[in-house]
Amino acid sequence: MKKTEWPIRWDLLLRYRLIEIIALWEGRLTTNHICHGFGIGRQQASKDINTYLRELAPDNLVYDRHLKGYVPSPEFAPVVTQGHSEEYLDLLARNDALSQTFETLNIGLPNSTVLRMPRRLAEPSVVRAVVAATRQGKRLDAEYFSLSQPQGMQRIIEPHTLVYSGQRWHVRGWCERYGEYRDFVLSRFRGTPTILNERNRHTIHQDDDWNRNVTIELRPDRRLSTDQQAIIASDYGMDNQRLKLETRAALVRYLLSLAGIRPHCTDPDPLVQQLELVNVDALAPWLNVRTTSREALAESC
Repeated sequence: MKKTEWPIRWDLLLRYRLIEIIALWEGRLTTNHICHGFGIGRQQASKDINTYLRELAPDNLVYDRHLKGYVPSPEFAPVVTQGHSEEYLDLLARNDALSQTFETLNIGLPNSTVLRMPRRLAEPSVVRAVVAATRQGKRLDAEYFSLSQPQGMQRIIEPHTLVYSGQRWHVRGWCERYGEYRDFVLSRFRGTPTILNERNRHTIHQDDDWNRNVTIELRPDRRLSTDQQAIIASDYGMDNQRLKLETRAALVRYLLSLAGIRPHCTDPDPLVQQLELVNVDALAPWLNVRTTSREALAESC
């Protein structure tokens, strides 16, 4: 991926990304893709393509009169994308999500279906308060419900970062009651949290687990046959049947959950689990929440 040396407006960047993704993965780009994708006229869409070719990537696309569209040239090199297939697949997923709201949306993508579980919904008043407190570096007084405290409990929180774990949103911050940094699921707040005047005394810089980088090393489940392990290794682009993921210590459990791994509870069916954690001992401090471990683990489950 090339690096551009001048700033690009956000709206233009999105259109340039669509140009690259459609051209690379569908093999043919027309002004209709840009028109339908962004609700602009054909003249503006044509201008966007020409500006992309003139100022960003002169050698990336050529016009094919027979196909009546632009096709990738043999010298094509991504400029505003990375050239990964996930970018095209993500476009399909986003198109599906938008189509749930905008029925007439039609970018001309192939038929696709995206399975979605019901979302854990957070109240708008909760999200606004958490965002404001996080931005302003102020303390938050909120009623919070967890699996360990299903009756609810008033908490004073000093939030520092919003995190999406791939399944839900939570906010990480200092918990005054337990005297440690914890994760609070946004859908488990009740009422409207109150932003206090006092600024945080415990900041992101003091959160050791947040600032500590660790490596998660995965491999195919060794209970699988050799051929099956080779398939799993290929699925994840493993090197020598190893996949190394860099992350923050505070996020280890979430990343393992996305990989379908519960370190201390092996699935009896290797075809279901597929992956296993190699460096269990090195990550042991973060596989179980420390100090008040049972309560904290239930809090973020």
